[in-house]
Amino acid sequence: MNDFASHDLASHHERMRSRFSLIPFSSYDPQDRREILSATSHRPWPLPNAHWIMTQRWNDLLFAHWPIPPAQIAPLLPANLSVDTFDGAAWVGIVPFWMDQIRMHRWPEIPGANRFPELNLRTYVRESHSNLPGVYFFSLDAANPLAVAGARLFFKLPYYWSKMSIEHSDNREFIYSSQRRFAKFPARFRARYRSLGQASDKQDLEQFLTERYALYTPDKGGALFKGNIHHLPWPLERAEAEFEVNELPAAHGIRLPDTPPLLHYSRELVVYIWGLEPLPLPKLKTAATPVPVVKPT
Repeated sequence: MNDFASHDLASHHERMRSRFSLIPFSSYDPQDRREILSATSHRPWPLPNAHWIMTQRWNDLLFAHWPIPPAQIAPLLPANLSVDTFDGAAWVGIVPFWMDQIRMHRWPEIPGANRFPELNLRTYVRESHSNLPGVYFFSLDAANPLAVAGARLFFKLPYYWSKMSIEHSDNREFIYSSQRRFAKFPARFRARYRSLGQASDKQDLEQFLTERYALYTPDKGGALFKGNIHHLPWPLERAEAEFEVNELPAAHGIRLPDTPPLLHYSRELVVYIWGLEPLPLPKLKTAATPVPVVKPT
């Protein structure tokens, strides 16, 4: 497997079963939950007054980012969202990971929907009325059809049911593959990535790309919604990756530059999610104006 060492299939399956074993939500330390929710000094705005509705843990995540001309991204955004830029560039991220410890607030666990791989294609935006930054998802691929249906229904997000797999030779090297089911464009993705085991310096660009505490998404009628999220600051590590197949951007009208991406790895992060909030009605659609990031002086 080139850089990925070969390993015994039986022992590999045993490691994968162990790696993906679910830790029941009820076994979480309540103090840990309180500490995460009370740590807010890193946030750009306070937590919502309402109670969170879902929590998840994101595992073995790769951030792969490419700079893109803002004029390429602006026409792909819904009304009331503007391209958020850093050093004059928009940024597109491809984010493979797997999630577990999924739980709705005050709901029992949903059998068969508590852990699965996910693959995101995203960019960074600001909402025109508030100017608050956030994430806009072009697509979210997931291996669980129940989760796909629920996210489309309750969170209005462009989820796709995909055939997905993750293999790893140890805790820091991964082979990740995804192919959409029943889609006009297969949007295949296959990559190998690894953590280098070194903490990444969180400079201004890393903060811009990862410390985002809202998502924006439209419904079929064009109304825009905001979803608040909360987590501790991302624990980023330096990473390497090889992309064997990457049809995801082209399936959504995005052309990546012929340059190496900026890469980061994160082992795990617990995330809290709030219900969607409707935003003011969109204005007539015009070309979205890039919004430069404000750098510290």
